[in-house]
Amino acid sequence: MSFGLTNAPAYFMNLMNKVFMEYLDKFVVVFIDDILIYSKTEEEHEEHLRLVLQKLRDHKLYAKLSKCEFWLDQVPFLGHIVSKGGIMVDPSKISSVMDWKVPEVVKEVRGFLGLAGYYRRFIESFSRIAKPMTSLLEKGVPFNWTKERQAAFDELKKRLTTAPVLTLPDLTKSFTVYCDASKEGLGCVLMQEGKVIAYASRQLRKHEVNYPTHDLELAVLCMLKIWRHYLFGNKCEIYTDHKSLKYIFTRMS
Repeated sequence: MSFGLTNAPAYFMNLMNKVFMEYLDKFVVVFIDDILIYSKTEEEHEEHLRLVLQKLRDHKLYAKLSKCEFWLDQVPFLGHIVSKGGIMVDPSKISSVMDWKVPEVVKEVRGFLGLAGYYRRFIESFSRIAKPMTSLLEKGVPFNWTKERQAAFDELKKRLTTAPVLTLPDLTKSFTVYCDASKEGLGCVLMQEGKVIAYASRQLRKHEVNYPTHDLELAVLCMLKIWRHYLFGNKCEIYTDHKSLKYIFTRMS
């Protein structure tokens, strides 16, 4: 395709998905022109590599050798470091967050939250921590950098530098989800065999602030939407600390 066409990335992504359709989510992940091949053993990896290269040859697609890396124990991919031990933030990518100066205008606040928010799955209660800063993004709110906002700014930086290694999900095993809700927001944790796969959180919308306690447990629905690609078709146990929810099923019967 010619350079400069606005639909070029989407068109090429569609092509790559079609080319590797039979291998996707089995041992191949593609994102535009990035191809990630993962395997459990060296022998298996050798076969997977052969299949991918043959597929490229069959469709007359070419990979530049100088941009290829083979037989890696861990690999940087889309701002993350992926290894057999799990997934973690790429230190080289979060350096710009750590060097971010104190925002002086709303645009800088939005830029910082956008960059830090890319790694929100690693940060427990991200929305609660960021709330003092996100309030500045509301229309009509004057810019005033308070001590509370500075504390939130510093805390997000700290959480990113100490972000945990998240385990990779095994779709053949069951999942466990812990949900919590309060007037400050919604929070969930996706786990498997006692290990954290991802965190998720969001602030309450204006109309949700007035919800009664049992309705606030919409955190369960929020979680099901966010992680449906993991949970659909798999056994899942959901834990919530609102006992009133169990009586909903009694009333329905």
